[in-house]
Amino acid sequence: MFVSYNWLQNYVDLSGITPDELAEKITRSGIEVEGVAVPAEGIKNVVIGHVLSCEKHPEADKLNICRVDVGEEEPVQIICGAANVGKGQKVAVAKVGAVLPGNFKIKKAKLRGEASHGMICSLQEIGVEGKLVPKEFSEGIFNFPEGAAVGENAIEALALNDSILELGLTPNRADAMSMLGVAYEVGAILDREVNMPELEYKVASEEASSVLSLEVEASDENPAYLAKVIRNVKIVPSPQWMQSRLIAAGIRPHNNVVDITNYVLLEYGQPLHAFDLDRLETNKVLVRLAKEGETIKTLDDTVRKLQSHQLVITNGQEPVAIAGVMGGANSEVIDSTTSVLLESAYFKPSSVRQTSKDHGLRSEASSRFEKGVDPNRVVLAAERAAQLLSLYAGGEVLKGTIAFDELDKTEKQISIKLEQINRVLGMTLSTEEVLGLFRRLQITAKVDDSNVIHVSAPTRRGDLVIEEDLIEEVARLYGYDHIPMTLPVHESNPGGLSAQQQKRRLVRQTLEGAGLMQAVTYSLTNDAKAKEFALDVREPVKLLMPMSEERSNLRLSIVPQLLESVSYNIARQHDSIAFYETGSVFLTEEGSELPLEEEHVAGAITGLWHHHAWQGEKKPVDFYVVKGILDALWERLGVADVIRYEKSTEEHLHPGRTAVIYLNDEKIGFVGQVHPSREKELDLKETYVFEVKLQAIFDYAPEPLKYTAIPRYPSVTRDIAVVVDREVLGGTLESIIKEAGGKLLKSVKLFDLYEGEKMEQGKKSLAFSLIYMDPTRTLTDDEVVKAHDNVLLKIKEKTGAELRG
Repeated sequence: MFVSYNWLQNYVDLSGITPDELAEKITRSGIEVEGVAVPAEGIKNVVIGHVLSCEKHPEADKLNICRVDVGEEEPVQIICGAANVGKGQKVAVAKVGAVLPGNFKIKKAKLRGEASHGMICSLQEIGVEGKLVPKEFSEGIFNFPEGAAVGENAIEALALNDSILELGLTPNRADAMSMLGVAYEVGAILDREVNMPELEYKVASEEASSVLSLEVEASDENPAYLAKVIRNVKIVPSPQWMQSRLIAAGIRPHNNVVDITNYVLLEYGQPLHAFDLDRLETNKVLVRLAKEGETIKTLDDTVRKLQSHQLVITNGQEPVAIAGVMGGANSEVIDSTTSVLLESAYFKPSSVRQTSKDHGLRSEASSRFEKGVDPNRVVLAAERAAQLLSLYAGGEVLKGTIAFDELDKTEKQISIKLEQINRVLGMTLSTEEVLGLFRRLQITAKVDDSNVIHVSAPTRRGDLVIEEDLIEEVARLYGYDHIPMTLPVHESNPGGLSAQQQKRRLVRQTLEGAGLMQAVTYSLTNDAKAKEFALDVREPVKLLMPMSEERSNLRLSIVPQLLESVSYNIARQHDSIAFYETGSVFLTEEGSELPLEEEHVAGAITGLWHHHAWQGEKKPVDFYVVKGILDALWERLGVADVIRYEKSTEEHLHPGRTAVIYLNDEKIGFVGQVHPSREKELDLKETYVFEVKLQAIFDYAPEPLKYTAIPRYPSVTRDIAVVVDREVLGGTLESIIKEAGGKLLKSVKLFDLYEGEKMEQGKKSLAFSLIYMDPTRTLTDDEVVKAHDNVLLKIKEKTGAELRG
């Protein structure tokens, strides 16, 4: 909503308040002023001139030599290239020394040998936006009315010496979509009276009902419809002051009749429409729902097909307007119009909103109707427009109003205790102070013996419905800045991250520190991918109204979506990708209507892990790179001692490069290469993935860290290489060694695997490094040999391993 400061002064005394100060006060009271524009800022020395003569330039076909009276002793010669300049016109002249928008300075000049002492200006050249300039002047200079005084300030004559406040209105403040609505608001803020327009005008003796009949079939969509008839109208430009106010509000002037309806729309917030009564032909108005497939040609020269739920105004036979949205071309006011039918109505907001959406039409009128106009201004706006038509269009307003009115105009009654207002706001306002605030808002309020305030909310304030609305009115008008700041009197705990939040952050920090990039993928997938890579295979949750088949199920695993992201990036020549994601998967539970949301972390890595071109080093991603990243994560989370990997065969994963992850004895995830056939489907190179349940890790409570003194005694290292069947896993041997080594065995590391030519068919050699130590003393050879022999014995008993010679 654009609000002219000068126009606003007609309704509220703004003396002593600058536009910027007013903007600040309005913003602090709850309506944000997004900016204050000054159209004439920087413009100087532009006056009204009278063109005394206009002749063609002898050396240029498109230039004219004009002698212009600018209110000085002698006329000045100005060269003008506008096609519509002519003798006798009153024009805007930028004299020598003038400054125009953009700091453009006017100097003496010579054009094709002729001197030019100034510039005859178009409205665009003095700061008016092109789309707001009246059509007849859109491609040339502007002509002032004949009565304009030569030499006067043209900027003041055009009312450009104004400040325009742009209000950023929220949907509930439809009352501020009018000058009077803003006037009520400003009057309340400044505690000043609001001056309403006088509505007196002469009325003809002829009854309006004698020339027009009205019938409303769709009373639910149109509970009130008023029509006034104005005869002997003359279509001319509207007064300059009215045009200037419309331009300030962002509306282009057309002619006096159309401009008056737009002016009243801005003034009262009540949209109006003017029909050419003679072109209506039937002298009848019928308001009904459209017939399916019926058409109308609207004012924008577009033929629109109507639907059966859309409300139309008809002449009893065919539509002449889409109610609340746009008029029809067949009843438009044109230059030859002499009789006007003026419409003022209340249309159901939801009906206008739907119709506006259906046709892709949103106008100043529809934006107000769809939010709800003031029921009590339907009549007032019609009377105001009739008054202006009699004044500025020479019209004779016929007696009476043709009306259909079933509109509820009763004010909402809301009661609230003073104690509740003070409790919610944390204040100690008195009854008199609260009643004073409502008085400033021009809202009727009374208090009873129980300190209950009874408020009668005016119809112009449709946003006042419940007690909380009244509390908000008190707070914003009293001033949010004046509400005292208090601290809670009860004990409060300082904010902080929970243990689970801390661990979640640690997961992300560790993976990002390892070089992975966080991804955020869809939680929705299709039927085919819903069960892929799932740790818990259950029936997926299906959406009742999916936006597409591709997004019809809630996911059971994060990996399929990560692989989609990897494939997308590979297709765009990003060869080395490392993604991870923490998010929820959704598991159906028997007996529960809602699915269980289980938090997982997943990753997908492909391409080169290290690439040092200068040193000629390249390391592609393999299973052990990904396992190493996970091992680092277990260390950071303090669960490394209870995590183990077991070789596994999982669907969609490589049968020889996949391991299942266990936390103690609970399966919590997997890590491995995507199956080659699945890689081929996605057009991927060798890609490794992992997915782990996080809740199990979050719930595990590791033992507190304990300080261990640096050993004072030496350790003893023993290396063994054992030959076992190929099916025996290194992890199995490691577990046996740890158990057999007892307290003296401090470390076991696998450091070699051999399956070469010299190894027996079906066998392999695994080499381990074992470290024995006692922190309290030096071990003897006998003690080490005894423990080491027990290790060799146990691995032979349980796996058939033989020492490699």
